[in-house]
Amino acid sequence: MSNSAPKTPTVAKSADEWRQELSAEQYRVLREKGTEAPFSGALLHETRDGDYYCAGCGALLFKANTKFDAGCGWPSFFAAESDTVKYVRDSSHGMERTEILCAQCEGHLGHVFSDGPAPTGQRYCVNSLALDFSAKEKP
Repeated sequence: MSNSAPKTPTVAKSADEWRQELSAEQYRVLREKGTEAPFSGALLHETRDGDYYCAGCGALLFKANTKFDAGCGWPSFFAAESDTVKYVRDSSHGMERTEILCAQCEGHLGHVFSDGPAPTGQRYCVNSLALDFSAKEKP
């Protein structure tokens, strides 16, 4: 989990443009920093091999082989793809957390915690609404 230098998002759109492209719930999560109800996300129990992309801009964020069942109610990953996630201090709701954003469009993904499994010890807790999944075809 590192951010060598803050990146300027490469996908910048107006609120109206985002509203036209995202569902109302995706807009609430990705652009207004909302969250979906625990255990409600479509990708929570996804177990196929594949890739997870930002639902806002299509950037590759996570590989299926880093997903694990944290029991927290949201899809969880122990690692993000290199330089795809931006980390921001979040002191909302009376807590100190680290928010994770898509580095390409600055869409809110969720939060990262230091209670994940080896090899990283990280738990990227991500809203299903912030992700698109693409399953790998079996050979």
